[in-house]
Amino acid sequence: MPGTAGDPLAYLATRPSPSAPRPYDFPDFRRERLPNGLTLISAHLPGRPLLAAQLLVRGDAGGGATSEPAELAGTTVLAARAMTEGTAQRDALALIEASERLGAGIAADAGWESLTVSLEVPRSRFLAALALFAEVALTPAFPADEVERLRDERLNDLLQARAEPRRRVERIYPETIYADGAPYGRPLAGSETTVPRIDRDVVVARHAALMRPDAATMVIAGDLSGIDVAREVERVFAGWTAPAGVGPAGGRPSPARPGGRRIVVADRPGSRQSELRIGHVALARRTPDFHAASILNATLGGLFSSRLNDLLREQRGYTYGVHSGFDMRRHPGPFTVRCAVRTDITVPAIVDILGELERIRASEVTDAELSLARDYLAGVFPLRFETAAAVAGAIAGLVIHELPDDELDRYRPAIAAVTAADVLAAARAHVRPAEASIVLVGDAASVEEPLRAAGLGEVTVLSALPEAEAAG
Repeated sequence: MPGTAGDPLAYLATRPSPSAPRPYDFPDFRRERLPNGLTLISAHLPGRPLLAAQLLVRGDAGGGATSEPAELAGTTVLAARAMTEGTAQRDALALIEASERLGAGIAADAGWESLTVSLEVPRSRFLAALALFAEVALTPAFPADEVERLRDERLNDLLQARAEPRRRVERIYPETIYADGAPYGRPLAGSETTVPRIDRDVVVARHAALMRPDAATMVIAGDLSGIDVAREVERVFAGWTAPAGVGPAGGRPSPARPGGRRIVVADRPGSRQSELRIGHVALARRTPDFHAASILNATLGGLFSSRLNDLLREQRGYTYGVHSGFDMRRHPGPFTVRCAVRTDITVPAIVDILGELERIRASEVTDAELSLARDYLAGVFPLRFETAAAVAGAIAGLVIHELPDDELDRYRPAIAAVTAADVLAAARAHVRPAEASIVLVGDAASVEEPLRAAGLGEVTVLSALPEAEAAG
């Protein structure tokens, strides 16, 4: 390189530096209500010929797993998965063939806060695909043999999860931080106790209770030039009317388990690693300090250069990587630190993590940390919306969390306005190491006594066998 002879590091002085984030506006969208009560939101994205649509049942109207009976946990997820296994007009194979002829992808899924049916299709075939999409959403056949197959797949999946440290710790962690009976404390797709109770009748009843036009929102995004979206959606869904009576109640909140910190060790004899989860119940998405909390987490454990990753990976060499995150839902979701460490340094790693949680609460982040986090979050924001499906998903998120229509337009200015004092206030409000439970899957014989000696909290050791097998 010219001008660098004799100094192999001279190029560092001339390497490119990050530029200021480019201007970006989230696409405009239009909201209207159709005669049958269905809310329609359309976003015209010129030049994007792959259209995307989402039909979702909101959480405040019973959509999602938080409103299903505890004894039938997993019903909403299973119902969603079964919706594409055939309709009243076509069996599963005919449905696949029909969608492939249109170049369309139709899927259904359910989460804690909503049940969603989605579509992606070239705009030239949108009208035909919309009719097929409505068929899947409104008239699924729920064949008994397919429901049984999906139920058995879930039970087999639960068996596999027992042997996988990451999945086992993710199962135990919510049960540790949420109160007994809290929806967020149980597996989203159901447990060994609840899934066997789910049959076709249960699935049909759940679908019928949820799919009401007055509780649903249709989001369509893509190049909509020349398409009268409202007329076409109204035509296809004209026969869909709300049944008499009140729909299902909205999702129930999930209170935290009282009593402060807990340490739970799920024994995995001979394990050379401990799979760790450390955290507590934290925030709902509608928190007023959402943007400050986002900067907080990016600095603490959300970026590769974060404090947790720098200490545990770069300085200590304890782990290949550590990550923290706020899982913000309609009701307060968990704040969690996740990593895997060598068995012999399990306790030092936990002590270091708790130390970083205390440090982020003790003083303001540095100017460099604040600038890095703000620039990163503002810079990657437009990249999240490069496809019509991503735009539709973002708008659906506004609906699910009942956020204002300008929420996404305000994101970057709000991020840029966050101060170090804002981050410190968010840390003191939402990161609470004294309440942070510690859950790990690892070799109890190696870690139990060091954990007790460290005085981090009461230690409970779970058998290496699943509880039901141990009892037998």
